[in-house]
Amino acid sequence: MITGLVAVEVEALSRVPLLEGLDRPELEALARELREHTFPEGAAITTEGRRGARVLGFFIIAEGRASVIAGGETKATLGAGDYFGEIALMYDVPRTATVRADTDLRCFALSAWEFRPFVEANPKVVWPLLECMARRLAELAQG
Repeated sequence: MITGLVAVEVEALSRVPLLEGLDRPELEALARELREHTFPEGAAITTEGRRGARVLGFFIIAEGRASVIAGGETKATLGAGDYFGEIALMYDVPRTATVRADTDLRCFALSAWEFRPFVEANPKVVWPLLECMARRLAELAQG
């Protein structure tokens, strides 16, 4: 039996394209690894060029809006169901963008060391993950 919070997390996870190949039991297992975090309007959740965020590398927005800012320009606006930080799950490099809360923000977060065993146990997530990474890299290359 899953708790109410895990059910909410599973619903959020089911909307993430990166995880679209996973079945409900797999999503429930991943949801149990997530930690809920809130950020006030104006807070920087990630900062472009900074390292050391693998503790909370990947975020799924449950409520609120955030801006993705790279090179001083707003590149995207994110809302419920959107995610960021997938590069930090797999590779410890400086952040490629700052993500700033435009409103109060509620997120579910996951660390790299929690995600790796999950991927190893659930190989169906590998292909969507590769597609997502390729898309993000293409977007960065286009500027």
